[in-house]
Amino acid sequence: MKIAVAGKGGVGKTLVASGLAWALARSGYKTIAIDADPSPNLALSLGLDQEVADAIIPVSENERLIKLKTGTAFPGVYNLNFSVDDVVRDYAIPTPSGVHLLVMGTVKSMGSGCTCASNSVIRALLRHLVIDRDEAVVLDMEAGIEHLGRGTAEGVDMMIVVSDANKKSLTIAGTIVRMALDAGIPRVELAGNRITNITEETIIKTFAQEHNIPVVGIVPFDPAIMAGGIAGSSVMAFENTPAIRMIEEIGHRIELVKPAKGNT
Repeated sequence: MKIAVAGKGGVGKTLVASGLAWALARSGYKTIAIDADPSPNLALSLGLDQEVADAIIPVSENERLIKLKTGTAFPGVYNLNFSVDDVVRDYAIPTPSGVHLLVMGTVKSMGSGCTCASNSVIRALLRHLVIDRDEAVVLDMEAGIEHLGRGTAEGVDMMIVVSDANKKSLTIAGTIVRMALDAGIPRVELAGNRITNITEETIIKTFAQEHNIPVVGIVPFDPAIMAGGIAGSSVMAFENTPAIRMIEEIGHRIELVKPAKGNT
């Protein structure tokens, strides 16, 4: 199962993505988490310390790797026929959570300079991870909606759109859901997050019902997780909290199929 986690900035999608990836790893799935946000945070969430996290070079910014894959003897001419299986082997970082982390960076938009080579590598790598490999894959997407126009989540089995009860968050969530369905993602569901009371839960469920969006789960607000986020704590520090238990339950609800054994 390949799952993309999307939503407005600040709604807690990285908590959902890291918690889900950790839950899958604990259940015995070989799991790769992809940080596709230009401001990556999954490393700390999955248990890497700050020094290691700071040393990670996103694939999109790894000039040596990009040149190795796409370089030719002719200036301005790129090789677009290359393999990327070795990128997963060499750049996916094992984490204390049991999840392998690949910090992707993001596919950049046109007009932001010459991005042909790096975009080609990222797109090929995402396709390889989502289409060709058998691991469970969780993508922590760039905040907002622009990534959908660039096809970053193309080929995933499911998108979980995270939102709190804030009207702006829900409005963006609705747009993401619509664009994801238009892009052909077969399963798109809403996850409420940081929900403090029954009123907020009702707001989430009413919005979902009015827009015909399935709700995969309601993750409660937890002050300990909020404080842990400020301190840079990993998701493992919150085992058995109501929030992490619900994220684990979301993993069960999406009916994952056991990947074939023997893949890394």
